Amino acid sequence: MSLWLNGQTHHRDSANTEIAQTSARYIRLNQLGFAPADIKTAIAFAREPLPDEFSLVNVNTGAAVFKGKVTPVAGSWGEFKHHGDLDFTAFRSEGAYVIELDSVRSPKFTISRTVNAQLPDQLLEFMRQQRCGYNPYVDAACHTFDGRTAFGPMPPGTYIDASGGWHDAGDQLKYLLTASNATAQMLLAYQLAPKRAFADNFNNLGQPGANGTADILDEALWGLAWMLRLHPAPDHLYHQVADDRDHKGFRLPQNETVDYGWGAGSYRVVYFADGQPQGLRQYKSDSNGVANLAGRYAAAMALGYQIWKDDPRLRSFALTLLQAGREVYALGQAKEGVQQGNSYGAPYRYAETTWADDMEWGAAELFRATRDARYLRDAKRYALLAGSESWMGKDEAGHYQYYPFMNTGHFRLYDLVDARTKKQLAAFYREQIERSLKRAGENPYRIGVPFIWCSNNLVVALATQLLLYERMTGDKRYQQFTSKQVDWLLGKNPWGVSMFTGIPADGVYPKDVHLFTNALLKKMVRGGLVDGPVYRKVFQSLRGVSIREPDPLAAFQDDRAVYHDDISDYSTNEPTMDGTASAILLFALKHHG
Repeated sequence: MSLWLNGQTHHRDSANTEIAQTSARYIRLNQLGFAPADIKTAIAFAREPLPDEFSLVNVNTGAAVFKGKVTPVAGSWGEFKHHGDLDFTAFRSEGAYVIELDSVRSPKFTISRTVNAQLPDQLLEFMRQQRCGYNPYVDAACHTFDGRTAFGPMPPGTYIDASGGWHDAGDQLKYLLTASNATAQMLLAYQLAPKRAFADNFNNLGQPGANGTADILDEALWGLAWMLRLHPAPDHLYHQVADDRDHKGFRLPQNETVDYGWGAGSYRVVYFADGQPQGLRQYKSDSNGVANLAGRYAAAMALGYQIWKDDPRLRSFALTLLQAGREVYALGQAKEGVQQGNSYGAPYRYAETTWADDMEWGAAELFRATRDARYLRDAKRYALLAGSESWMGKDEAGHYQYYPFMNTGHFRLYDLVDARTKKQLAAFYREQIERSLKRAGENPYRIGVPFIWCSNNLVVALATQLLLYERMTGDKRYQQFTSKQVDWLLGKNPWGVSMFTGIPADGVYPKDVHLFTNALLKKMVRGGLVDGPVYRKVFQSLRGVSIREPDPLAAFQDDRAVYHDDISDYSTNEPTMDGTASAILLFALKHHG
């Protein structure tokens, strides 16, 4: 059994494996490639000193087209003490290339003006596969009995229609906490990117065939429709469908078997957002309000209104969105605080603790939609409350504690306010970025995030914030830092793995992911962002996490971060719906051409 790594075959069942690898050199880079004007770098590493020079070779002609110096990079990773930066930013000719470092060749990559153009639509493939209600990937209706209520003003077990939405990750739970952010970020992506950035190849059900609406809007509409169902009355809001009783093994979504008290495969519980600690067994949330959900809900609804208010076919729908956004925003004002996710038989939950950032975003979007001055006043107040609070710069954080991992509200408020407030908002972003930049100095890849659970989501958020900060201020000082975060996601990491399933098609990407399509159908779904590397101690502490031995990536692990392309490791190799949606916004911002 062998593993192909950077042009060298290493037999891990050979007694001489370690001897053969002692002098091995490795090259990691963004396997998708670069636009001509991009910062373009790779990293090389080895146990022994690296050569002084590298070459860029045209794949089609075999000619060396660029030579550069290997710049030593301070820091070690696992067994590897020597790292070098390979910078070829000055080379701008389009084509297909590899990097040569003595006899070692990198994976193939391209330089092209349209290198990122297809990414947002490719990521939507995973979003469609996560759909609940009608799932186009398996061409079946699932969870049509969602659901019966817990908590709130209705008698326990009252039926409400909570069908639709998206399955959250490899499981089949549904959360307003994550879906509100996913929906809002996709709508914002559509607003900020060139309209030609998005294709129309699928209908509103996610089936092949154009319908006159960009596919990203079809997906956002799927989220908006579900969110409207969770708000059936002006003072009612539901926030979660199902709980960790779901975690009883892989099954096709249409073949549900879990019993939530109304029969196996029947109704699932729907939790009301009452702003109080919740839990149907021993594990209770620390909920103390609903403003985190309300702010993101309002942002999504107001963005939808902004997009469709002038469309005569959808004008009435747009007004419905705006009204729902106003009502739920008011619920957030009445109950400032957080509604966390609920667990049942396990201690893990989405334990968000921040809410002012969400209310700022909601208020900013409602002001854009209505020009009602009170929303602008609210947004400024919430902006100061949110400040620079973040996971950025921290070693540890609770699971989804600082969700949604970056404050979009600061960006959306920025162009609506006076110069003094602009300066404050930019300073909040910059303070967070500087904390992350300091942390990045601790590893040779210059990645600015703590490797807690869902670290890839943090990398996406940091890269997105960097791009938004540059848009706000015109300050280009962080472009190198931005490129390192993006490149990490696409293969410039110790494992040489793109963190998106199926991207690039001829690259190295997660294949044995924690997802029913892999487990049961043996099919790869393109576009899913996996959770990403975690501290070794996190991997060792989580319940039910394991890997099958031997670990083909063992040589590249470090106590600071481990990653396993293994279906049994849900901590690093489970794709998430909200992380993927956030990445759609990131690559929409990076769209070239």
